[in-house]
Amino acid sequence: MLNAPPITTGQAFAVLQQGWQAQRSGQLRASWMLHGRPGIGKTEIIQSLAADIGAKLYDLRLTTIEPQDLRGLPFFDMERQRTVWFRPEDLPDDPERPSILFLDELTAAAPHLQPTVYGLLQERRVGAHILPDSCMVIAAGNMVEDGAVAYEMGTALSDRLIHLHLTASADDWLTGYALPRGLDPAVIAFIRTRPDCLDTTETALRDGEMIACTPRSWARVSTLLQALPDRATRNIAIAGVLGEAIAAEFRLVMDDIAATVQVDALLDAPPRGRSPLYPRALHGMTALAYALVMRANSENLGQIIEIMAEIRKLGEELGAPFSAMPLAELGTHGFELLIARALEQGWQDAFLKSAAYADYAREREAEGLA
Repeated sequence: MLNAPPITTGQAFAVLQQGWQAQRSGQLRASWMLHGRPGIGKTEIIQSLAADIGAKLYDLRLTTIEPQDLRGLPFFDMERQRTVWFRPEDLPDDPERPSILFLDELTAAAPHLQPTVYGLLQERRVGAHILPDSCMVIAAGNMVEDGAVAYEMGTALSDRLIHLHLTASADDWLTGYALPRGLDPAVIAFIRTRPDCLDTTETALRDGEMIACTPRSWARVSTLLQALPDRATRNIAIAGVLGEAIAAEFRLVMDDIAATVQVDALLDAPPRGRSPLYPRALHGMTALAYALVMRANSENLGQIIEIMAEIRKLGEELGAPFSAMPLAELGTHGFELLIARALEQGWQDAFLKSAAYADYAREREAEGLA
């Protein structure tokens, strides 16, 4: 049992960022271990971290190598009458450039490989080769209870690591992964309204089912929606990614969103002509809110701010079915995402100039929520 507290992938990324800063300043020299179910996003965290700190990524899949692949090959030095080792080229050696040595699938590595890995994790060396101080060492793997190929981690290995226990969080995945990467609004809306479907690994294992939903599989579904234009073919492929039951549920939502979410028409319509263009179901409104955030740019942001403010009031102005939906919360969430994107892109002046946002801000302040 992994007795470390569960954290989101976003929290893990923040911890590793600070770990790198501590290592860079000479205050910390440690090796890290990401534990998490297949498809939760361990590799993506490392790739994002490498991009964030400007590091060269050395990705070693430990299930595909032998000890000599890390140790190197022996060569007999006739002049000195001794054996020397030619180290492999895929180990960091530049003391100036930041690097990450990513030891992926550590828990699935053959037991005879682990003693070679010990030196990299603790002494930061293999044979005569010493990793530079500019190298951050991070391992990742699944646990036995995840249903993946994995060995129990012994104490000699566990004691060399700082362990991070990753769990899937719908809010964290939506804001930190799905939205920034522009995943299909149907996927985003479905997970927003059915967060329990983000990761169904535990249920699939309990029921003896091969296919489970994971954050990685939902990203794949988004790709399929764009890559396969034929509906029948697309539905078969999606069922092969999500499993038949959840794919059927998602298909209903997807079809309804495709028929009712009209972002272009909404942006083109005058304010008085928008009402008929709003979807009549919560998942449609959710998809619309996320689609507006993704569609925002410096030219249309003012208009999208007006629409987001209007979404919050649809229940009061139009009654059923909008009055039965939590549209005030959805609009507030949409504003939070819009503000974050505006700050990232330097578009914040649009909020200062928007009368609709000023009204929203005054309302929040009156409610004590500003």
